[in-house]
Amino acid sequence: MFVKTLDDVIGTEDHAKGEAFESRRLLLARDDLGYSFHDTIVKAGTVQLLEYKEHVETSYCIEGKGEVENETTGEVWPLEPGVMYVLDQNDPHIVRAETNLRFICIFTPALTGREDQNKAETAPDPE
Repeated sequence: MFVKTLDDVIGTEDHAKGEAFESRRLLLARDDLGYSFHDTIVKAGTVQLLEYKEHVETSYCIEGKGEVENETTGEVWPLEPGVMYVLDQNDPHIVRAETNLRFICIFTPALTGREDQNKAETAPDPE
C-alpha cells in the first residue's frame, strides 16, 4: 500500500501543463497498476481535439461546464459535475471548456507521463 496526495505531484515532473490544460498525474505506468490516474484541469475558453490511439480513457467531471463531441459522429454531450465519458473506441473527440473543467481521469494501459499531448494527440478546433 502507498499513499500520495495532490500536493506530492504539484510542481513536479508529474504536473504537466499546456496552454489549454494541467494534468496532475497521481499514478503512472511506473506504479505498475495497469492504469494511470490523473486530476486534470481544462482551462476556460479552450477547445482541444484529442485522440488517444493507444489508450482507453474514462473522464469524470467534478467541476465546471463545457461539452464533449465525438469528432467522428458529431454527437455532443454537456459536461458538468457528475458527468462521465468513456473513450472505449479510441474516439477522436473535442473538449470545449466554457469554464474551467476539472476531471478525474483513468487511462489503460497506463500512461508513462512522457506522452506529448500538445504535439501528438491534440490539434486546433476544426471549426
